[in-house]
Amino acid sequence: MATTLLTVPGLGGSGPTHWQTLWEQQYGYRRVQQPDWDHPVCSEWVQTLDAAVAAAGSQVVLVAHSLACATVAHWAATTRHQLQGALLVAPADVDRPDFPPEVIGFAPMPLARLPFPSTVVASTDDRYVSLARAQQFADAWGSRCVNVGALGHLNSESGLGLWPQVHQLLRELLG
Repeated sequence: MATTLLTVPGLGGSGPTHWQTLWEQQYGYRRVQQPDWDHPVCSEWVQTLDAAVAAAGSQVVLVAHSLACATVAHWAATTRHQLQGALLVAPADVDRPDFPPEVIGFAPMPLARLPFPSTVVASTDDRYVSLARAQQFADAWGSRCVNVGALGHLNSESGLGLWPQVHQLLRELLG
């Protein structure tokens, strides 16, 4: 059975030059479409993710960015569905006091071990999560943590294009 890769964008969705969008175009990955990209409610995002995973079949890998990493952690604590794995890129620290007020219900960040293989990818100069905090998430989740250097929030502004080095991490996660 073929593996289905689902991209899971964060706050605002992923625009036309974001590596997730480029991966969808280049590799045929499918996007989880949230009901409201700009005013996310955790319970709604988790429900949408659960429905997308259920519809995707039995061999699913998630590729999450930013707030979507918190979505995956919340989802993992409540779902009956299983994954092949998850690539969790730039997990936004939803516990920060300066987190955007339009984001509802994502804090506190779940810190339970994830029931599937996962890799956290983090930058040394991400304004939404420190490298130390990303490492803390990875440790709690049982994830491998990969430091990719000073690349900001690992989004469109970072100018990553197809980002082949992290696509390689995804292939390694798939085994």
